[in-house]
Parts: sequence; structure tokens; C-alpha cells
Amino acid sequence: MELPGLAVAIWMFVCFYAPVDGYPNGKVRKACTSMIPCHGSSPQLPPEHTITVNMTEFKSGDNIEVHLSGPDFEGFFIQARDAEHLDGPAVGSFTLVDRRLSQLLTCGRTKNSAVSHTSKTKKKHIKVYWIAPGDAPKHVQFLATVVKKYRTFWVKIPGPIVSQPDVPSSTTPLHATSEVMSTSYPVSYLSKPFSALGCGSMKFCIRNPSNCDPGSASCFFLSFQKEESSVFIEMSGPSEGYLAFALSHDQWMGGDDAYLCVNEDHHVHVCTAHLKGRSRPLLDSENALEDVSWRLADGILQCSFRRSIRLPAYKERFNLDGIYYIFLADGEASQGGLIYKHHRQPLITDGPYNVTGTPQDIGGSRSPRLIRAHGALMFVAWITTVSIGVIVARFFKPVWAHSLLFGKEIWFQVHRMLMLTTVMLTSVSFVLPFIYRGGWSQQAGFHPYLGCAVMALTIFQPLMAGFRPSRHAPRRQLFNWFHWSTGTTARILAVVTMFLGMDLPALDLPDPWDTYTMIGFVAWHVGIDVLLEIHSYCLIRKVEVIEDDRVQILQSLTSAEAEGHLFKQVVLTIYVCGNIVFLIAFLLAINKI
Repeated sequence: MELPGLAVAIWMFVCFYAPVDGYPNGKVRKACTSMIPCHGSSPQLPPEHTITVNMTEFKSGDNIEVHLSGPDFEGFFIQARDAEHLDGPAVGSFTLVDRRLSQLLTCGRTKNSAVSHTSKTKKKHIKVYWIAPGDAPKHVQFLATVVKKYRTFWVKIPGPIVSQPDVPSSTTPLHATSEVMSTSYPVSYLSKPFSALGCGSMKFCIRNPSNCDPGSASCFFLSFQKEESSVFIEMSGPSEGYLAFALSHDQWMGGDDAYLCVNEDHHVHVCTAHLKGRSRPLLDSENALEDVSWRLADGILQCSFRRSIRLPAYKERFNLDGIYYIFLADGEASQGGLIYKHHRQPLITDGPYNVTGTPQDIGGSRSPRLIRAHGALMFVAWITTVSIGVIVARFFKPVWAHSLLFGKEIWFQVHRMLMLTTVMLTSVSFVLPFIYRGGWSQQAGFHPYLGCAVMALTIFQPLMAGFRPSRHAPRRQLFNWFHWSTGTTARILAVVTMFLGMDLPALDLPDPWDTYTMIGFVAWHVGIDVLLEIHSYCLIRKVEVIEDDRVQILQSLTSAEAEGHLFKQVVLTIYVCGNIVFLIAFLLAINKI
């Protein structure tokens, strides 16, 4: 996402479904190396489940019976690895006993080298057979990841070690325990809000609004502090769901390095992800973050962590000494940790930055400059120039009928100038979203379709005016009717299109202020129009009372309207001033002044 008027964005959300909820069928090949479920939370310690085997020695071709048992669990993942190199590839292959509960997976180049679940059906016991390969290492250890429920799981539970004959037996090596421990980064709790002290001098900071206090209830804060070969990162903001930031090579979502802090049941889970296009983020199976801390208080979510500047082992992680645009987003999350699309445009820095370079204290914008320019130009065109031009043509012909400007009546020259200005502003504004988006937007609802209709009518109207018949030509009435109907249709569609456009996240106008402003303008314009219509009607009635002869009526009407020109000029002045007030208010809102 959609409701009409909701746009993209770019956005930055979701700790994606994984082996249990995302992969209830057990197709978890992405976890072959790390054996870590992509669930955005930390593994549990100590394990509740055990792995047992029916022999301690093996030779090539032997079948070893492997059992995984313990309290009810939904998902599992079993492998055998070199006991002396537990970070290496899977060893040997498996055969199944019950295909209803388990299935074979291929990790790396070894076929059937892992076993996983087939569904979320609760289990207490799994039995499989491991087949020893001809090139097996001296010692082989069985490992298992067990998922009790989405956020409750154990990673690389160490099982027995089996050895080849005539090889000294081995007990569980010390590094096996540390391997399991390394899958869960230590988590601590922050005692107070972050501080902006040092922003611009010791650390690189992004604040929205600019120069806000991270402890305030409306401040979004992100800081990067370089410490030798690592960077310490702090992120906070008013959110009950999640906060996320991403490093990007451009101002578009896709191919980005993302970091998410998600509130689940009053606990914050920190995870990393890679963004591909506008699809859901792909959560990393291995977490490269250290020193993770978090805090939830007074509606403010805080998290901090450390990561190395360069992580060659993690291909999706960007080097922090590069130059990137920085996105900062927030949104809602369910109690199960599922993240929903952010409801407004992410904050995006105005340019690319190196967060490990010279410390800076910057802000950002939730509305790109081209989109703001698009909205401002359209508002000037259809709220100011068109409206005044229509009023002048409708009510000021008799007032300025005898005044010439460059050989034409003043009212006509003013009307034509304002309408040509509208065509120019609309044309320039029309192309800006296409330049920004790089094409058509599929996320903006009906707004772009109506915008194209308005643009077509805007071009058609002056072209039709170029073929205007002379004043006394028989087809002049037909032209007048087409000219009026085309202009009126364009104005109505333009107002509807602007109403829809004001709700787009890319414009980021204060809701419901934007709707009230548009309603106020429509009421203002209709009110002035009705007032001038009543004034004209009263003049006509006045003449009808005074004169009975038709010729005298027309003469008196012209005279009476001329006498009322002062009233119309005062009304026009008030109307123009009112339009300027609406325009200034809108421009201030767009630029957040």
C-alpha cells in the first residue's frame, strides 16, 4: 500500500516471517549456514531439548540413529558438522523415518544434508538416520535448532560427537559452547534517554525536528559515533511499534542496508535486514550487532548497538565508511512482532553522508523537494491564478470594458495572462513527480490519473481559445459554452486531485490541517462568487424597477454596473488577499516553517 491518496514511499519496515511463521513448511535453506531463524529476536538459553544417538563410532556408509526430543516444539533444523570446525558446511546426509513430520533439505553441495519440519504441528520427538560419508572428518557433531514458537527458539543445540575408529575420542569441545553462545548477542537495558551532547563535534547526528532534544516526546534521533574500527549507533523516537533506519545509495527504497528496533510485548528486538525493491525486507539469518541495549518509556522507543565499520563476512551489510542517503522510519507492530508498513513518508537526508567522517548535526525531510515543489506550483496555479482569472472574466467585463491594455480590454489581458500562467505552472509541476519517481507511481491511488486528466484539459483549453470565433459569429455561443464547461471541469478535477494529493505520505502535510485548508479555500471561493452574483442580480433588479423599455433597461444596466464597479474592486482586492493568505499558509506547511 490501499486507500486513494496513500503513496509510497520508501519505505523501511518488517522483521520478515521466517522458518515458523514465514516458513511453516520448513523450507529454510536460507538458514543453512547460521542455523538461525530470521525471527528478529535472540535465541533462548539454556536449551530444553536434547539430541541422542545410538552409537559413538562410525565408518563410511554407517547409519546412525539420531533422536531430537523435548517439550512441544513446532519447528526444527538438524545438521551434522565437523566437531572441530562447527562453522563449516554440513557433513553427510540423512534419511527419514516419518515423512509426515520431517523432510530432507540440501545445504551447500551435499544433498539431503539437513532435516527440517514439514508443518507447524506440535512435536515432542523426531527420529532420523544419518549416513556417514566417505570423506567424513575424524569427529562429527550433531547440531539442532528448535523453534517452540515464533519468538522462542534455541540455536545450534550441541549434540553428541561421534568419531571414526582408531581416532582418540573427543568430548564436546569448548568452542562448541561458545558457538552456541555467539548466536545470542548480550542485551542490556538503558536507564535514561539519549543525549544530543557531542552532536556535530564527537558524533554524527540526525534529528527531526532540527535540534530537538532526544528525550522529548516528539524527537526522532539517530547518531553514529566512530570508535576505532567500529561505530556505536543510537536510535530513538516516539513509537509504540518500531523504529528503523537504512543506508541507501539513492533516495529510493531498494538495495539498502536496514536496521530495525521492534517492540514486541514490551521487549525490543534489534535485527538487520536487506531491502530489495519495494517488497518486504529480507531479515538476515546472522546478526552482526554487538552491545545491544534498549529502553521503552513514556511512549519513546530507544535502542543502541555497535557494529564493525567493515563486515566482509556479511555481503548485505554496507561499509560504514561509505557515502549514503539515510532513511529513518517508524510504524506500528503487532504483539507477535509483525511490522506494518509505515503510515507516513520516512525521513530522508537531503544528501548522501559519510557517518564515520566529519561529525555533523543535520536534519532531514519527510517530503522530497521535487514533490514539495509539485504541490506548491499546483496550489499557486489552481488556488490563485485560475481563481482570480475566472472572477475577472465573469464579473469585470463591464467594469474594465473601456480600458485598454496593448490594444485589448484590460479584463481580457488580465484573464489571459493569469490563464497562461496557470498553463505554465501546471506543465512544470506535472513533470516533477515523474522526474522524482523515474516513471509512473503505482502507489498514489487515483491522484496521478486525475492529474493527467487535469493536464490534458489545461492544454486543450488555450488551444481551443486560439480558434475562438469573432464576437458576432454564429458559433460564438457554442465556443463560449465549450470554453466554460472545459474550464469548469478542469477546476473541479484539480480541486479533487489536490484533496487526494494532500493525503499522500510524500507531501507530509499536517493532517487534518491540510483538509481544513482546502475546505476553507473552496468555501472562500464559493462565498465570493455567490456574493458577486447577488450583487449583479441586485443591479439587474434595480434597473428593472426603474425602466420598462428594453433598450433603456440595457443602457441602465450598463450604467448601474459601472456605478457598482467600486464594490467589485473592493471584493476583488479582498479575494486576492484571501487567496494570498491561503497560499502562504500552504507554502509554510510544505516547508515546515
